[in-house]
Amino acid sequence: MTRVAFGALLRELRLARSLTIEGLSETSGISVRGIGDLERDRRAAPQRRTVAALADGLALEEPERARLLAAARTGRDTAYRPVGVRSFPRGVDDFTGRDRELAALDEWARQARTAPVVVAVCGTPGAGKTTLALHAARRVADHFPDGQLMVDLQGTHESPPGPAELLVTVMKALGTPDRELSKAGPHGHAALYRQLLADRRLLLVLDNARDEAQVRPLLPGAGRVLTVVTSRRMLTGLDGVHRQWVGQLGPKEAAGLLASIVGAERAAAEPAELADVAERCGCLPLALRVAGNWLATRTGWTVGRLARRLALEERRLDALSAGDVHVAAAFDLSYRQLTPQGARMFRLLPLIPGPDTSAAGAAALTGQDLFDAEDTLEELVEAGLLGADGSRYRLHDLLRLYARARLGAHEPADDAERSRRALYRWLLETTVVAGRWYEPDHGAPPASWRGTVDMSSAERARAWLQEEGVNWLTALRAASAEGRHATVVEVAEALHWFSDQWIFWGHWAEVFGLAVRAAEALGDPLAESTQLNYLAWATLLCEARPRDSLAVAARALGAAERAGDLSQQAWSHQYRSWAYRLLDEMESAFAHVDRAEGLFARADDIHGLLQTTANRALMLEGAGRAEEALVAFRATLSALEANADRVEPYVAEMTRLGAHGGLGTAFGRLERWDESVAHRKTALDLSRAMGNTAIESRQLTLLSEALLAAGRTEEAREYLMECVRLGPDADPQRVTVARERLALLDAPGTESVEGGRGR
Repeated sequence: MTRVAFGALLRELRLARSLTIEGLSETSGISVRGIGDLERDRRAAPQRRTVAALADGLALEEPERARLLAAARTGRDTAYRPVGVRSFPRGVDDFTGRDRELAALDEWARQARTAPVVVAVCGTPGAGKTTLALHAARRVADHFPDGQLMVDLQGTHESPPGPAELLVTVMKALGTPDRELSKAGPHGHAALYRQLLADRRLLLVLDNARDEAQVRPLLPGAGRVLTVVTSRRMLTGLDGVHRQWVGQLGPKEAAGLLASIVGAERAAAEPAELADVAERCGCLPLALRVAGNWLATRTGWTVGRLARRLALEERRLDALSAGDVHVAAAFDLSYRQLTPQGARMFRLLPLIPGPDTSAAGAAALTGQDLFDAEDTLEELVEAGLLGADGSRYRLHDLLRLYARARLGAHEPADDAERSRRALYRWLLETTVVAGRWYEPDHGAPPASWRGTVDMSSAERARAWLQEEGVNWLTALRAASAEGRHATVVEVAEALHWFSDQWIFWGHWAEVFGLAVRAAEALGDPLAESTQLNYLAWATLLCEARPRDSLAVAARALGAAERAGDLSQQAWSHQYRSWAYRLLDEMESAFAHVDRAEGLFARADDIHGLLQTTANRALMLEGAGRAEEALVAFRATLSALEANADRVEPYVAEMTRLGAHGGLGTAFGRLERWDESVAHRKTALDLSRAMGNTAIESRQLTLLSEALLAAGRTEEAREYLMECVRLGPDADPQRVTVARERLALLDAPGTESVEGGRGR
């Protein structure tokens, strides 16, 4: 039968009767302090007459009275009491991972051989801070022969012990006689403590600190002492300490921890399901242990059965319970210590659809001003309930579920909906302002704009759009579902030219598809044709489906003719020409580019004319007419210079880049490799200056082709390696090409690789 600590049982019985400590003191005759010490296990198990008085004060029936007496008889010293000078509590036998953190703690232990070192181990509730501290302490214990001491500071209790009490506790554990403590007196205890530690080689673990004020007097200023402080809080106010953040485990480490608990054979039988359980636990050690123990004690359960149980988000936290251990209870200890503003923001954060947000987004959500929102976010970070990475804030997956449950329980539904709508409205309004940096006739925000995001440059606008992509896309979907058609069209229109900056994001077809439906609902043929042309571009380039894009462009032409708009008619032919070029149906490609050029000229659309001129040059090169293509690309650059005052800077940059890239390809076809390389390098420099990673990846592979053909293999290798290192915004096809070429270059006996012409 499981033994229940007397203090915990006393508190449970008191709260069940809605009694305060003061109220129980009145009914039992036991002092307030005495009851408080018993509940916090600061006193040994009480005498029988004390238990009887408490039972009378609680008006216990016989079964509960007997239970309280039994708990008193079997009462034990709790974790508050420091462990003996040469011992620590039993750690876990299946400790997994944390190699980086352990290496850092080992190094700090080495430093403590000559000077005092303090390490603050902080992190998310349930991340295994105490487990890590104990494991690390055991590894280095032999370096501290004068003692290894652990003290539970009870930081999550309602009334944790204060510094004065803790000083005495540590000194007594280290063998300080009562007469010395009495002689020094309360005012002299701090000096006596410092003197005691200055003469020792000691390892001191201060576990579960509430805040800086509680732990600061316990930190030694001299001697050879390693002090490891664990806390849910960041303890930002402590100076001169090393900090070790403890977060979730990596996927492999998480699966390894589960396997060590459930057994290797069982884990090997269902590896995919084991990985799924680890993911559902958010790779959080406490959740992993609960899940592992659940399976270990239920041998009839398959791992897949638990994975399916955890798949239900609304039931996941309830499922992550084993005996008296509940993941949600660990979160609750930190949540209860938040200010009202912090608790409200924590509850509202799950309304943010993406994985993270900024202070400006949180301000829009809560209605706070920017600086107040930032302060509240930092309160959550300090409490270990929110992760921070630069200017972005992220909830752990399980904390998101916990916060969502608190939202439903404590926030009126209407208030939550108003907060969500305010956030979505802010997201879409800011998206329009950011996207218009790239739009002709717009650029920088108007002087009247009073936003909470820095939009002082196109680069900052692009960064915001990419960081908030999931969030504003979700807001756009909501606007579409709610029938706010004008808003959907406005947002998509603002993002038209920006989409070239983030070609392989993966959602442009959806964005422009929503806008097409919105324009249709508005009965606006011009907006419909415009958005259909954007959709044709996304289908053609972003999704690499040129054949499918032809039908979309044809629909755009029909809508443009109904609207009587020459420019949109021309763009329809331009996209059809582009698609036919990629399909190598050159006769149709030339026919449509001719029609596009004529319509753009009639509309006096200089941006469209530049595009058709460049497209025609590409078609000439693709048809093997390299000399004609050189003339056409040079004509594009000349037209650009002649109309410099009419062309938007971003359009000019894109056109100039495309022309130099085309010249590089045409010179390559003529095997004039030095000239090809020169233009390819110019195109690469232009793509880098624009910050367009997708286009940069293309230019890197095309430049490497020219260099390989010119026999400059090592230069080519360097550019291919740059392409591989670009990251997720690169064109995935180009990264694959770069990897394949590097593999060929590294193959035994390979001296060079001849490049082929790229589109």
